[in-house]
Amino acid sequence: MRGGSDTPYLVALRVQCLDDIGAGRRVYGVVTVTPVQTHPLQRLSADEIRAARALIDDHGLVSATTKFALLGLEEPDKMTVLGHRPGDPVDRRVRAVLLDLATGVTRIVLASLSRRTVDSVEEVDPVTDGQPAILLEELMTVDEIVKADPGWCEAMRRRGITDLDLVRPCPLAAGNFGIPGERGRRALHVLSFLQHRPEDHAWAHPIDGVVAYVDLIEKKVIELIDDAVLPIPEEEANHDDPAYTGPPRTTLKPIEITQPEGPSFTVEDDVVSWENWTFRVGFDPREGLVLHQLSWRDGDRLRPVVYRASLAEMVVPYADPSPVRFWQSYFDVGEYLLGQQVNSLELGCDCLGEIHYFDAVLADGDGEPRDVRNAVCLHEEDFGVLWKHTDIFTESAETRRQRRLVISFFVTVGNYDYGFYWYLYLDGTIQFEVKATGVVATSSYKPDSAYASEVAPGLGAPYHQHLYCVRLDMMVDGLDNAVDEMEIQQLPIGPANPNGNAFTRRTTRLRSEAEAVRTADPMAGRTWLISSSDATNRLGRPVAYELRPEGRPLLLADPASATANRAAFATKSLWVTRYDPAERFPAGDLINQHPGGAGLPAFVAADRAIEDQDIVLWHTFGAVHYPRPEDWPVMPVEYCGFTLRPVGFFDRNPTLDVPSGTTDHCGHHGGQGGHEQHHHG
Repeated sequence: MRGGSDTPYLVALRVQCLDDIGAGRRVYGVVTVTPVQTHPLQRLSADEIRAARALIDDHGLVSATTKFALLGLEEPDKMTVLGHRPGDPVDRRVRAVLLDLATGVTRIVLASLSRRTVDSVEEVDPVTDGQPAILLEELMTVDEIVKADPGWCEAMRRRGITDLDLVRPCPLAAGNFGIPGERGRRALHVLSFLQHRPEDHAWAHPIDGVVAYVDLIEKKVIELIDDAVLPIPEEEANHDDPAYTGPPRTTLKPIEITQPEGPSFTVEDDVVSWENWTFRVGFDPREGLVLHQLSWRDGDRLRPVVYRASLAEMVVPYADPSPVRFWQSYFDVGEYLLGQQVNSLELGCDCLGEIHYFDAVLADGDGEPRDVRNAVCLHEEDFGVLWKHTDIFTESAETRRQRRLVISFFVTVGNYDYGFYWYLYLDGTIQFEVKATGVVATSSYKPDSAYASEVAPGLGAPYHQHLYCVRLDMMVDGLDNAVDEMEIQQLPIGPANPNGNAFTRRTTRLRSEAEAVRTADPMAGRTWLISSSDATNRLGRPVAYELRPEGRPLLLADPASATANRAAFATKSLWVTRYDPAERFPAGDLINQHPGGAGLPAFVAADRAIEDQDIVLWHTFGAVHYPRPEDWPVMPVEYCGFTLRPVGFFDRNPTLDVPSGTTDHCGHHGGQGGHEQHHHG
C-alpha cells in the first residue's frame, strides 16, 4: 500500500454487476478503483465502501440474507493520527456489523482495505451483547408482518377499522425489559396510527390500547397486548395543507443575507479554516457529524482544544406506565443510527447565507454506497454585539460585532426531527445546540391523565425527555489535561466577612474516574474546568476551557428501572474517563435490546486516574417535554445545549483586533451617530 496526498493507493475489487436470481448468486466483474487518501481521518469514499463490501464478501462473510447493519471507517487511535505527516502510509480500516436476516446471527468484522485482510470476526451473543441497530429493510417488513396476524387484525376490527390499507404500523425499538418471550430474539414493538386518506397525517389518529411485539427473524407477532379500546381522535392535523393552516401570512418582509466578497472561511479536503479556528469535518453513520482536531491558531502556533467532538448517544424515555407504552425509551444514535437518518438540506429553508455543503457517503443495508446531498451545512452568521464600551473620561465609543461559524446537520427519526449545531465564536467560545422539532408522539387522551397532555380534542401527547450525551475528547494545549469542579461558595457573616457581602469560589480537583461522575447544580453555579497539565499563560496559571452546563433535569426514570440501567449515562451530567480508543459509546456498542450496564458504568469501573492524563469528557444534557397545544400539529423548535468557554487560554481578550465594521453601515469611532448606524446595520 502507498499512502499520502500525492500517492493514492490502488485497490482491486469486485463490483457487483448483476444478480443471478435463480441460483441465488451474485456475479461480479473486476475493476480497479483509486480511493484518494490524504489523511487517516478522511471520510470513506464510495469506492472504498464498495471495496470494503467486496473484501468482506471475498472472505465468505456475506450470504444472500446478510445485511450490513453498519459499515464505517475504523478511526486510527489518537497517537497514530497525531503522528501522521503528509505522505505517510495509512492503514485504511473499516468496521462492519453484519446481520443474517434468516438466522439472526450477528458478526462484527474489522478489515483493512490497505492490506486487503480481514483482521477479526466476532460473533455476537444477542442475550448479553445486544442487537445491531434497526435496519430500514426491517422497518418496511413490519407492515406485512402485523397485517398478516389474525389477532392484530381482530384488534383493528374491535376498533371499527376495516380498511387496513389506511393503517400505518409504526415499528419502534423494543428495549430490554425482561419480557420472557423476547429473550435472545430480534424484536420490535409496533404501535399503529390511522389515515383518513393517503395524504392525511397519521400521527393525529393513534390507534391506542394495542401493541404488537414482532420477531423480525421469524417474521411473526410473538405477543399482542390489547389492553383497552380507546377512542381514535378524529380531528385532522395536516400542517402542510392550506385548508388546515389557512392562507400564508403576507406581513413578513424578506430578509436577505449576502456576503458580496464571499465567506470568511475556506474548505480544503474537509479541513475548515475560519478566522483563528481550524478543524476537520467527519461524518459517521452512527453519530452523524464529527468535528476532528479542533484547534486555534495563535500566531505561528496551532493550539489544540478538542481532538474529537460528537453526539455519542441520546435517549428519549417516556413517562406513560401503561401496559401499552411502559417500554418507550429510544436510543436514537445506537438503535436507529442517527447518521443514517440525515436530511438533505435546502438553501433558504435550513440554511441562510453563503453556504458550503458537505455531502455524505453512507453504506446502505447491502453494503453499497448511497450519496446524501447537502448533509452538512457550513456558514457564518452575525451574532450581535461582541463587545462595546463608551468611556466617560475619554469619550471613546467602540463597538464590535460578534460572528460565529455554524456547522450543522438535521435528522428525522420517526416522528421527531433534530438539528445539531456546533458554533465557533471569534472569542474562542465553542457551543453545541440541539434543536428538537417535528411531531410529538401521540396517544388517545384519558381525561385528567397524569402522564400526558391533551394537545387537541381527545388527542394526548405523553410526557417524555430528550437527553443527549456528547463525547468530548479533550486536548487543551496538549494531550495531558486535568479537570476541576468549580462552585460558588457563600460565606457567613463573621470576622472575615462582617457585612455578609463576601462570596468566593470553591475548586475541587477530580482525580479519578469515580470522583468525576458528577451532576450539574445551577444553584451552586457548578462548572468544570479542563486545564492543560503543561501549558501556562503569562500569569503562570494553566490554560483552560470551562464546560458550562445548562443544568436541567437528568433521567427521571427510577434508578432501579430497566431504562436507567440501559441509559446510565443519562443519570449524570458529567463523566470523565481515561482515553481508550475502544470506548466510543456511552451506552455500549450494541445498545439495541442490550440488558444494560454497558458503556460508561463499565468504563469507569476500573477507576483509572484522570489527573494529568489524556482524558475524555462525556456531558449529558437535555429537556423535559410536557407537550403543549402550541406543539401541535408540528412542534416549534425547543433548544438545549452547553458551552465551552476559554478561561486563561488567552492572555487577554483575543478579539481586540476585530475591526469596528465590515460594511459601510458601521461608523468607526462614530459616537452617537456611529452607534445608531451600527444598530441598524
